Amino acid sequence: MYAIIKSGGKQYKVKQGEVVKLEKLNLGIGDTVEFDTVLIGQTAEGEVKVGAPVVAGAKVVAEVVEQGRHQKVKIIKFRRRKHSMKQQGHRQYYTAVKVSSIQL
Repeated sequence: MYAIIKSGGKQYKVKQGEVVKLEKLNLGIGDTVEFDTVLIGQTAEGEVKVGAPVVAGAKVVAEVVEQGRHQKVKIIKFRRRKHSMKQQGHRQYYTAVKVSSIQL
């Protein structure tokens, strides 16, 4: 049983009991969040439900486990033959959620 949800402009494939790192959500640790934008879902019997654009009445309930930042990504702008270089780093924020139930 799985579902494909949309959160933060991205799509994620989630399964029940799985921990997924999403784009940052303004919630505290231990809070529950419901995702009602389920694009595709598969039931336990193997039946696949495809939404147009979302599956009607479907939702995914999850609990916030962690708020954090990903590893640093280095950005380098190198100017050849000029003896010049610009270096910068970026760490994206994320919210880790544990999927507690999928209702299709």
